[in-house]
Amino acid sequence: MQTKVSHLSDLKFNLETWKRELRFHFDEMDTFEDKLEEIAAREYNKDASMQLEQFQNRILIEKDAISKLKHRCKNKISNLNKVTFETQLDMKYHSEHSPLMEDMRTYIKMHYELKEEMMTFFLNWLE
Repeated sequence: MQTKVSHLSDLKFNLETWKRELRFHFDEMDTFEDKLEEIAAREYNKDASMQLEQFQNRILIEKDAISKLKHRCKNKISNLNKVTFETQLDMKYHSEHSPLMEDMRTYIKMHYELKEEMMTFFLNWLE
């Protein structure tokens, strides 16, 4: 039984950590949107405008992905909170956790690639 409680605690810890990270990334995207609007107000050339629009679209897509991942984390936490000591904690919870873990890894990789591209863009246009 102690192993079960410990395992549940570990799963919840992962989920809560992911939720906090996703909240931070969502706020970071708001900051990047503000910076893009600042650049857009300067009326740069057409190349800058095209890149601005692409980044704005990517931010919208990323915010949607963040919302979906946060929702999945919340649902998993809710499901874990419903587990009773009589419930068999078998590989079901671990196997259900793995797809979310892989999706988080993929999301984080893509987030940092986008962030790096945007930071390079900002350096080029905010001189």
